[in-house]
Amino acid sequence: MSDSLKIPRRKLADEVFDRLYQQLLAGDYAPGDTLPSERVLMETFGVGRPAIREAMQALERLGMVAIHHGQRPKVIAPSADGMLAQIELSAMHLLATEPASLDHLKEARAFFELGMVARAARQIDEARLSQLEALIARQREALNHDITAFIAADMAFHVAIAETAGNPIFVAVSRAMLDWLARFHGSLVHWKGSESLTLDEHERILAALRTKDEAAAVREMQLHLNRARGVYRPA
Repeated sequence: MSDSLKIPRRKLADEVFDRLYQQLLAGDYAPGDTLPSERVLMETFGVGRPAIREAMQALERLGMVAIHHGQRPKVIAPSADGMLAQIELSAMHLLATEPASLDHLKEARAFFELGMVARAARQIDEARLSQLEALIARQREALNHDITAFIAADMAFHVAIAETAGNPIFVAVSRAMLDWLARFHGSLVHWKGSESLTLDEHERILAALRTKDEAAAVREMQLHLNRARGVYRPA
């Protein structure tokens, strides 16, 4: 029989992972609960300590448990941010090694942001408008002397628009895409002189949202993103 047709033997750690994973999905352990000790798990599954530890590390990478030295693993409450955090390493590797991936990310961001600003124009309230106004004011205060604070307020402005929908997955996706762009191309995100352009564009987006002019909000966001596309370049 060809070696390619043989079913490979699985590691014990993989078997332990599958058992624990299914227990977590079934709700046998609720968020905040601690899992059994290594010794209990070793006896339960009939395996050694290395298999238990490797399985726990895999669960930790998936954001399902938290491991602290000297304590039993604790089950973590699932979240949209945690879900996307699990693909962060893959995203960073893709952006670093595949030239076309940056253009794909910028296209995906534009598609997402235009949908978010259109929805925001339809349902934004005074509290959110005040938040956006405060973020622009924070950017203006940081202008020309604190680029880190300026970029943080810039990203928060876009996340706040996504928050208008009240959908935590939208918010997590917004944060993730902005973070991926900033991590890999942060040194080129705001070249000298572009900060004032960013402020003007944010002001125009806010003005359109304030009057609930959906077409204008989409148009201003499109202009903003079109200019920004040329700023993000492969490192």
